[in-house]
Amino acid sequence: MLPSSVLTFLSALAVSSASPLRRRCNDTTIINPPKPPSTPPPPAGTTPTLPLNGGGTELDGPGNTSLKHIVVGHGIQNYTCAAAGQKATATGALAVLWDIEPLYPGSGPSSVSEADWTGLPPKVLRTTELPLNLLSGSGTEYAADPRAPFPPDADLELEGVEARLKFMGHHYFDGAGTPTFELRGDASRPVFRGKKSGSVPAPATADRGLTGSGAVDWLQLTDKGTSAGVSIVYRVHTAGGNPAPCAEAGQAESVPYTAMYWFY
Repeated sequence: MLPSSVLTFLSALAVSSASPLRRRCNDTTIINPPKPPSTPPPPAGTTPTLPLNGGGTELDGPGNTSLKHIVVGHGIQNYTCAAAGQKATATGALAVLWDIEPLYPGSGPSSVSEADWTGLPPKVLRTTELPLNLLSGSGTEYAADPRAPFPPDADLELEGVEARLKFMGHHYFDGAGTPTFELRGDASRPVFRGKKSGSVPAPATADRGLTGSGAVDWLQLTDKGTSAGVSIVYRVHTAGGNPAPCAEAGQAESVPYTAMYWFY
């Protein structure tokens, strides 16, 4: 028969062996956490494609010319009336231009959805201030000061867009009535002076603008021979800008508008 002291030792050993294993408090073993899944590389950038109007007739394409810039323009279309009841005659336009090419759907980390892309002109028109120096006491709402129509150059903050839109330049008509674009935001400072070579009505779904008179046509403009760095300009995705019916001779009107301009 075993001594009682030996029996006590064996009993304690059995109890200890039956207990679950526990990590010791002073265990210094380091367990590395699992690595997070790697972020897949962004897809290859989508090449911007000139939009289609969707009507019975489309503007001629740019052919083999290369896309230089896509901008949004915000400003006014100017008109005058020869007689009551007649259609107003366009006399020019003024607009500030901002770069929106980084927002083109699928083109990169700043790109937006297709719906947000086509909705940029109406959004700029309805959520940002008219970027012109207005002429006080002119009797014509939205008329710009002809001596200094443009305020200091500035980028545009747009709700829902993370980065400010980069200032790109100005659009105006020169003394000869030539539509002119100065892209001062481009280091090469291209200038376009053109003439209308194509026109189609804006889609029926286009934003009719702040005055409710409708969206201006989509246009193709081609070089008059004095441009530098740009040969074709398209005006697409227009919002607002059409005149009201003429009420009297000599009536002048300035109508806010926005549009995308594609430069080739």
